[in-house]
Amino acid sequence: MSTTDEARATWLTQEAYDRLKTELAELIANRPVIAAEINARREEGDLKENGGYHAAKDEQGKQEGRIRQLEDLLRYAQVGEAPKKVTEVAPGTVITVQFGDDPSDTETFLLGSREISATTDITVYSPKSALGKAILGHKKGETVSYATPNGSRIHVTIAGLEPFTG
Repeated sequence: MSTTDEARATWLTQEAYDRLKTELAELIANRPVIAAEINARREEGDLKENGGYHAAKDEQGKQEGRIRQLEDLLRYAQVGEAPKKVTEVAPGTVITVQFGDDPSDTETFLLGSREISATTDITVYSPKSALGKAILGHKKGETVSYATPNGSRIHVTIAGLEPFTG
């Protein structure tokens, strides 16, 4: 895997990978159904006034977008078990961060693909998010800061690390 591919890689559990692979296959298999719907609506006449035609075209666009998203995600997925021993923040780990100096202001989340969130109750943050990028590779007790989309800086201390148990 090249450095560019590694940067695009997303860690997924085997369960999440299988679920996404199934969803992709179903979407691809559904392409002829959507195409037939568009053709049937086209036959109804004036396309400017044809709400059914436009709805079918919109649905096709959403479906094709999801297909492209899934193909890209699955192409670069790193599938496997979460690390068994955790010494630093990495995809597949559950992290507790403390915001600022307030020990009661904490959040616990899994660092991985948001696609995993369908299979777990824990909040999932992407390693590509601002927080994910900031803490990646850091150890328990370290404090890091990152910029929010509005430009302010947030300081977090890594208060806990544990393996994801699914």
